[in-house]
Amino acid sequence: MYSILQNLHSYWAFFVLIVLIIAVVNAIKGRFSAAEFEARDLRLGLFGLIFSHIQLLLGLVLYFVSPWFDLWSQQGMGIMKDAQARLYLVEHPITNLLAIFLITLGWSLHKRQNTAHKKFGRIALFYGLGLLLLLSRIPWQQWLS
Repeated sequence: MYSILQNLHSYWAFFVLIVLIIAVVNAIKGRFSAAEFEARDLRLGLFGLIFSHIQLLLGLVLYFVSPWFDLWSQQGMGIMKDAQARLYLVEHPITNLLAIFLITLGWSLHKRQNTAHKKFGRIALFYGLGLLLLLSRIPWQQWLS
């Protein structure tokens, strides 16, 4: 079960990154042009939100069934001395939770705006920050191998 979840989490991450990049680029483009916020723009933002939340759920399940999770009971806070264990058990989950929070905040704030300019701005800012956080804590050496 663990390997299936790990593969699903890894492959779904590609979809999340692609959709978020498209949503951020679209929002930046819309922000700096005089474009109206249309149904297509709404869907791109919504897909970014949905895909990232699915990734969060997969990640949370994977976190608790992972062999890495057993290190908490074995080493306690000693895992902070091991860079790889710290990445998988502390840095990756906390940073990604913060990223999903920012993406969710961007979605919520964009809905409260009255102008297309501000809607695009909220999505560009918060989705962009979330995307940067996600990219910063991906275990690249493991993911690309």
